[in-house]
Amino acid sequence: MANIVYIATSIDGYIAKSDGGIDWLNEIPNTQGSDYGFGDFMSRIDGILMGRSTYEIVMDYEVWFYTKPVYVLSNSWTQLPGKWAHKAQLLKGDIVEVIDTLNQQGIINIYVDGGKVIQSLLAADKIDEMIITRVPIVLGSGIPLFTPDLPELKFEHTGTETYEGGLVKSSYVRINY
Repeated sequence: MANIVYIATSIDGYIAKSDGGIDWLNEIPNTQGSDYGFGDFMSRIDGILMGRSTYEIVMDYEVWFYTKPVYVLSNSWTQLPGKWAHKAQLLKGDIVEVIDTLNQQGIINIYVDGGKVIQSLLAADKIDEMIITRVPIVLGSGIPLFTPDLPELKFEHTGTETYEGGLVKSSYVRINY
């Protein structure tokens, strides 16, 4: 079983602007129509666990592009809002218990998305792999991927790919000592 982060950051380590905006990601040139390996990645996973803030962004998309079950973690919502609410399932509770429940339901390889969800699972040492794409932009401030309160966790670099527009995607797996 694996909990896998697949995310883009600015070169100064932010996943979104301070207001949660990710419009800077739409400015990446993509004349070749590449999905940057996202399709191959999605073929490896059984489901997606995202936080409330991430769902608030994707619920406004014109197209629902997820082909795997989506679970939204929120302890404050009683139901999912938006036109895509029928495409996802709301989950509540301790994040480690949520992961255990998903694993028991056969959702073994989980795509983890959303800053707070990622940070919570890193704090609990429950991230097995990270695929991080650096976008050549300095945002200066915003929502960081990593916060200073995280524990020291060792990962092994397993590969790096470069893409049009200066994107650099690096993959890491957790080393257990």
